[in-house]
Amino acid sequence: MSINLKTIYAFAREMYPKKSIERFQYGTAGFRGNADFLDSAMFRMGVLATLRSRVLGGSVVGVMITASHNPEPDNGVKLIDPKGEMLDPNWEDIATELVNVSDQELEEQVAKIIKENKIDVSSQSNVYVGMDNRYHSPRLLKAVSDGVIALKGNVKEYGIVTTPMMHYFVVATNSKGVYGQATEEGYYNKLITAFEKIRGNKLENDKYRNYLLFDGANGVGARKMLHFIKRMHKSLNVEVFNKGDGKINHECGADYVKVQQRCPVNMPVTDSNVRCVSVDGDADRVVYFFTDNDGIFHLLDGDRIATLVADYLIDLVKSCELELSMGLVQTAYANGASTDYIVNKLKVPVSCVSTGVKHLHHKALEFDIGIYFEANGHGTIIFSTKAKQSITKAADLGDEKAQTFLLVIDLINETVGDAISDILLVETILHYKGWDVNEWLACYDDLPNLQLKIKVQDRNVITTADAERVCLTPVGLQEQINNIVLNYNRARSFVRPSGTEDVVRVYAEAATQEEAECLANDIGILVQKMAGGIEPNLVHPNKSFQAHF
Repeated sequence: MSINLKTIYAFAREMYPKKSIERFQYGTAGFRGNADFLDSAMFRMGVLATLRSRVLGGSVVGVMITASHNPEPDNGVKLIDPKGEMLDPNWEDIATELVNVSDQELEEQVAKIIKENKIDVSSQSNVYVGMDNRYHSPRLLKAVSDGVIALKGNVKEYGIVTTPMMHYFVVATNSKGVYGQATEEGYYNKLITAFEKIRGNKLENDKYRNYLLFDGANGVGARKMLHFIKRMHKSLNVEVFNKGDGKINHECGADYVKVQQRCPVNMPVTDSNVRCVSVDGDADRVVYFFTDNDGIFHLLDGDRIATLVADYLIDLVKSCELELSMGLVQTAYANGASTDYIVNKLKVPVSCVSTGVKHLHHKALEFDIGIYFEANGHGTIIFSTKAKQSITKAADLGDEKAQTFLLVIDLINETVGDAISDILLVETILHYKGWDVNEWLACYDDLPNLQLKIKVQDRNVITTADAERVCLTPVGLQEQINNIVLNYNRARSFVRPSGTEDVVRVYAEAATQEEAECLANDIGILVQKMAGGIEPNLVHPNKSFQAHF
């Protein structure tokens, strides 16, 4: 197989010229930005995925067109390595250089990647491509596919799917079907079969009621949940809202509910204590919420899901009499009360890592059972080969709990956070315990917290260390944050640059909601002054609380 780079990239420059002079920065999961300027980046990521597949002996590499929880007009791209993990960090740098070179330098850059990585361009390459339901996604998917074809790679288009489904397809193929069948129907069947076998014929149990309100964020998750409902034989009664009539993630979705701590639009939560869930635009995040008898909103976020799952898995491990290590991985956004509960009540070790699933996933691999969830609801559970072998051995000896344990593993999409898989797992656990939302909430009391976004000229002026809990630059900013925190009870605050846009994220936690709001505003004003702020996004934008110190 012969590849003429000059001919290919003459075509590329004509069809997918680089329009933006702004430098693309690889975020926590890939590139994102205004869709009008992404065509060249998408073509180049198709080229990169093809080369990555060849380096790995022709294993399938995935490309997902999505901006996740970002609103339109944004779009973006996520690359998926053969084991379902995020792109190897070394290749993030290669991707960044490739996407930013000029059209005139493109041929030379590709030749450099081929030479430095000793790539046999005549070898096989396989790339899977999927997209969310943003109106510009089909155009961008074509650009990715053209990039693959330009280097004579094999491309398979899955159309509109969730990000977790793309991860599943990649792993299912590379495992030669051991993980599951690499089709949409295979994905549904694997999760639904496990869910219904665990649940049995008893759909309600004690205080648990078989009814769920689902906010689809007007994204692809809404479409796929409707497919699940058709196939689930009433084993889970779900009512879907924000099905796609509005804008993706606009006043709805997991990020909106988590940050604003309120119900999404177009979702009438008229009855108290009804379980509600919100997923994000590409359905890899999920948060639960409800309103109580007094009409007060309560959030059950990724921290709550992690503690619920850990408690359940501890019981399964003990029941099967297995010797397996278990650990829970969080980020600095985790509520301090959840960490105390996990360490002191559940007796499970907790690790804190930088924001981004790729960091949590890597750390979770150190345990036989690694549980990781970001507070935003993005997470999953990973089981080591040793864990699976031990559980399988016990199941083969007739241990019914071990047999259930194997079904639980099938229910979990280990490759990445999967909102729908996580929902089915939570529903399984609540049903097993016979709990309603109030009993779940009563496990521990969250410390009131708040998140703000401060728009800045350049997010890179903020650098951090210690899992993003300590700010290194601008010099002096961390010292002033520490001084402000001392003025509040049980307080904690940190700032970090966004991985996807020029904003600085502020997290504040304190003993009362009022104190959390005051603390967040004080830190927000400080960031505005010291980090080149353009526009503050404060709870009380016209009021500074520093005067009361």
